[in-house]
Amino acid sequence: MAINKKQLVDLISSNQDQLSHKDVELSVKAIFESMSDSLKNGDRIEIRGFGSFALRFRKSRTGRNPKSGESVNIQNRYVPHFKPGKDFRESVKDAGNKIVT
Repeated sequence: MAINKKQLVDLISSNQDQLSHKDVELSVKAIFESMSDSLKNGDRIEIRGFGSFALRFRKSRTGRNPKSGESVNIQNRYVPHFKPGKDFRESVKDAGNKIVT
């Protein structure tokens, strides 16, 4: 199950009686905007115990359109990359055993 931003706000809001739903919503929005702005500026984001976000450079290459099979030139670009921290990796390492397909 994936969680979207609204569900995240609802989850945090239900666990925080001292904060209004609107305050939680504004906080989550501000955090995501700040993180996005930092990456746009070429900065790296590190959250101790959770992980780090950075941009990675991808060289141009020739790809294929999966629908038509036609060759397509893919330009140089930067893509966001997340590297989980040790504590986070340890906390979720056995989660795959609980997932039922």
